[in-house]
Amino acid sequence: QVQLIESGGGLVQAGGSLRLSCAASGRTSSSYAMGWFRQAPGKEREFVAAVSRRGGSIYYADSVKGRFTISRDNAKNTVTLQMNSLKPEDTAVYYCAAAWYPSAYDQRQNYAHWGQGTQVTVSS
Repeated sequence: QVQLIESGGGLVQAGGSLRLSCAASGRTSSSYAMGWFRQAPGKEREFVAAVSRRGGSIYYADSVKGRFTISRDNAKNTVTLQMNSLKPEDTAVYYCAAAWYPSAYDQRQNYAHWGQGTQVTVSS
């Protein structure tokens, strides 16, 4: 089992930046692939970014490519999502998630462990 706690959300103007962090406890987070998903009001939870267990493979949704960067520090059991050039459509609750050998990194059903989420609001 692994427990995930997100932090770093908040309110930012369009064009600004935020840095989200996910702290993992319990079973070593390096045993898991890690991902970020988001859910806007009235919409389904969608994939944002993911990183493999040792960081060798990274994946992004097309909507965030070139603006967001995911990274992990297995020594500190943390995963970070650096978000730049934020847009109002990035407004959502952002969730950190952990997956055990996922067959596909962008499918939420492959992630068994989830954080409580952190709100990101981008004003225009």
